[in-house]
Amino acid sequence: MPKKGRKAAALSEEERLLLMQQKMLAEEELSKKKEDMLTQFLKDKLAKEEHNSALNMNKINLQWRTVLREVKARELRKDIEILSQTFERVVDCKDSVIRSLARDLSEAEAQYTHALCSHLHNIDQLLQLQRCRLRYLDEDYNTEREALKKEFETERGMIIEHHDKESRYLRDVLLALEQSFSESEYEAKLDFQSTRDDVKNKNLEEKHYLRVQLEGTVEELWKRFQQALKNYTEATEDRKIAFEALKLKDEKSSKEIEMQMKKLQKIQDSIGILKGKIAAHMREAEEQNRRVHEEKEVVLKQLQKLKSQMNQARAKARSNLAKLTLESSTALKKLRGVLEKAELTLRLAEMCRKLETEEEKVLPFYASSLSREEQEELEQVSLEKPGEQLAQLLQDYLGLEHFWQRYNKVKLEQLALEREKAVLRQENQKLRLLLKQYLDGISVSDEVLSRLNPLLILNPKPRAPGPAGRAPRKPPLHNVIEAAHEVPHIL
Repeated sequence: MPKKGRKAAALSEEERLLLMQQKMLAEEELSKKKEDMLTQFLKDKLAKEEHNSALNMNKINLQWRTVLREVKARELRKDIEILSQTFERVVDCKDSVIRSLARDLSEAEAQYTHALCSHLHNIDQLLQLQRCRLRYLDEDYNTEREALKKEFETERGMIIEHHDKESRYLRDVLLALEQSFSESEYEAKLDFQSTRDDVKNKNLEEKHYLRVQLEGTVEELWKRFQQALKNYTEATEDRKIAFEALKLKDEKSSKEIEMQMKKLQKIQDSIGILKGKIAAHMREAEEQNRRVHEEKEVVLKQLQKLKSQMNQARAKARSNLAKLTLESSTALKKLRGVLEKAELTLRLAEMCRKLETEEEKVLPFYASSLSREEQEELEQVSLEKPGEQLAQLLQDYLGLEHFWQRYNKVKLEQLALEREKAVLRQENQKLRLLLKQYLDGISVSDEVLSRLNPLLILNPKPRAPGPAGRAPRKPPLHNVIEAAHEVPHIL
């Protein structure tokens, strides 16, 4: 029994634990359901608020846009009125400019026709002068050509005559040289044949005499010779072979000597002919050298003259080059100064262009204060050719008239602003003085009390300030902010 009671008690504890766990789980589920319902409710509320805020924002934007449209429409109407007025002024200015340009164009056409007529007249005169000049030049050319023809014909005849003389002289010299050569050749042949016959006869006589004297000795010596020959041939067989070779070589050399003798004879003959020719050529060369020497002296004189002229031209060119370099350096310096001035002018023009008003951009040039008659008189005077040098120089600067107009306008505005500035300075000084007097009147100090002060009143019986004497309070000021600017920050 006690064992069963313990088991029931243990089961009851486990059941309690299970029940407690079930209760806790049920409570957690309820809390989760409540949280989910709360989050869903908050989400629905947030979505509804967002929808309402978006709707209100759209309504505010719609009303604000209508207000902005009305303001913008009023501004655009004012701008349209201003632009229409400016457009009318611009159209009037353009019409006046077109009329003035049409008048200038008609005047320019008249001037062009007048200038064209004068130009054509000048061209006709120049053509007439050129024709006269060409006619005179043609006549001079014809006369000079005829003179050159005559001179050429005379020189040609002289040259042909001199050529004929020289050719006849050369033919005579050639004939004389041929005759002398033939005579000398014939005499040389006769001398050669006579000397040859004499030598041949002398050799025959000596040969016969020697043959007679030496026949006996030859027979005796023949035997000895035969014996010696045997001995000699036996002893000098090699020398015999060398002797025969030398003999053949001697025959060849003798033939060559004969050929060389013939050649020498021919060369001597040609030398004689050439000596004659050399003598003739020497004479001609001496004559040519004399002429060349004379021509060389003339050419040297001309060369010296040309060298002196070249040196003078070089010195002059050097001086001109130095002068040109100096002038170019000064011109470059001046041009750099002009360029810097032009760049400064352009920068100032850009700065001034930024500072121009709309009226100055539309109407850059002010209307002339002259009447129409005075303007016409001024135009007639400007069309007339000036007589004085200063007036002629001023004609070159007519293109700067608009610039001077704008400059004068700016100068007048500057003077007006300076005067207005002076007036404003005086007014400012007066206002400062009045302000100082007022501040001195409302402040209490030793310096103020020492001077007269109309605002300070001394009362021996001052009254205590009551509620009736208090100054009325001003209503509080509130800062007003547009809703369209604050709604994006709130959302």
